[in-house]
Amino acid sequence: MFPSTLAIPAILSLTFIFALSTIILFPKRQKDDRRQPPPPGPPPLPIIGNLHMLDKRPHRSLQSLAQKYGPIMSFKLGQVPAIVVSSPEAAVQFLKTHDTVFATRPKIQIEGANKGLVWSEYGPYWRYVRKLCTIHLLSASRVDMFAPLRREEMGVTVTSLERAAAAGEVVNISEVVGELVESMVYRMVLGRSTKDDSFNLKGLIKEATSLVGAFNLADYVPWIGVLDLQGLTRKLKRNQKALNDAMEKIVTEHENSSSREQNIQHHSDFIDILLSLMHQPMDLQDDQNHYNVIDRANIKAILLDMVAGSTDTSIVVIEWALSELLRNPRAMKNLQNELQNVVGMTRMVEESDLAKLGYLDMVIKETLRLYPVAPLLVPRESMEDITINGFYIRKNSRVMVNVWAIGRDPKVWSENAHIFYPERFVDNNIDLRGHDFQLLPFGSGRRGCPGMNLGLITVKFVVAQLVHCFCWELPHGMSPSDLDMNEKFGLTIPRVKHLLAIPTFRLHN
Repeated sequence: MFPSTLAIPAILSLTFIFALSTIILFPKRQKDDRRQPPPPGPPPLPIIGNLHMLDKRPHRSLQSLAQKYGPIMSFKLGQVPAIVVSSPEAAVQFLKTHDTVFATRPKIQIEGANKGLVWSEYGPYWRYVRKLCTIHLLSASRVDMFAPLRREEMGVTVTSLERAAAAGEVVNISEVVGELVESMVYRMVLGRSTKDDSFNLKGLIKEATSLVGAFNLADYVPWIGVLDLQGLTRKLKRNQKALNDAMEKIVTEHENSSSREQNIQHHSDFIDILLSLMHQPMDLQDDQNHYNVIDRANIKAILLDMVAGSTDTSIVVIEWALSELLRNPRAMKNLQNELQNVVGMTRMVEESDLAKLGYLDMVIKETLRLYPVAPLLVPRESMEDITINGFYIRKNSRVMVNVWAIGRDPKVWSENAHIFYPERFVDNNIDLRGHDFQLLPFGSGRRGCPGMNLGLITVKFVVAQLVHCFCWELPHGMSPSDLDMNEKFGLTIPRVKHLLAIPTFRLHN
């Protein structure tokens, strides 16, 4: 969204004053520090830079531009210098070789975002929070501890779908998967069911995700931020206040619970664990004279990161996996055959079965190749001037890694790169953990996703269960080739249209 026509003269006047001031105060730009040229890129326009070159799906626009300007491309997001990375080789340079230089995040206009894990700047506090989340919230043992909860929620969903199958109903798979994943996450993180949402937390978090993912001109032309031309700042402030109030009440409920254990090994959800750590000194190893404590503001920010980062991402991957399986009956049959051989037809899938399901693993890899959770990853920012591959990149440049483009590059994945073909992963060691830069759905390096293990278990468990327990048929005589596979852009890339299908129960009771 861009400013209204009535606002343009005022903006141009401010731009003129700003430009004139720059010329007067800095009449001669220093070029001695730029020993190498910047990366190639399209010429920017005044004020908006190259923003006019992005359509509703920026990952596709940037892919097309990179084919002309190269895998390391300069791009101007309004007044913000940016670098777009579009090849595995280039990604290695930014996410591995020079990972420390690009380990921080750009600042966003959300109160308290710097207190969480995703958007906090690189430094001692971020290192502590990541360590805290990795050890106490997202470790393998903690993820396993919540397996009975996930099984219980999955059982409720399968029972509901059995009834729909018996009635021959058309099921909105997108809604079913959304409710299932949200129920799992809310119980793990907040200790409460989504059915008990007296604070409208679900609605507030969805609104926050939408606002954060929306195009905000003030993020790219900071000096007009005070005008709030799109009203996003006002909406964000209202949303953040409502979210903070809701989270405060939920945290207080946990504090007042007389049944809360003091040993964090026995706590029932993430809030209990974090409350047990509150006010304990942080030992920041790289700065032994600096101690801090985790307080309520930190806890609420971390919890919101956990909920927001665990729901939409998993939902979108499951949606796309089931969409591609419906579009490719051969792959669906192969997966069902594997499930029949490994699990049998007399019981549901258990999480302990997942390690034995090789074809399922390939299906999820292929889904994440074509539909990465965040098509441009979460942006990074350079903390110093640096030269990479002969190109000068200045401090405070925003870095976007177009993993969507990398996943569909025929130079990397052969000429059938746009086709869903899980067998491409047969007999190769490409994994999803950020070591193989042709497949980076969870990022890599210091800012790689710490919740990857929980996300993969959730996605695999839900896909395996729905494919094992049911056969699925597209409604209204629709053929697989008729299925709309268009995506919309935000923090994730969900389907434009909900996925609908008719289930038939296939297990032997």
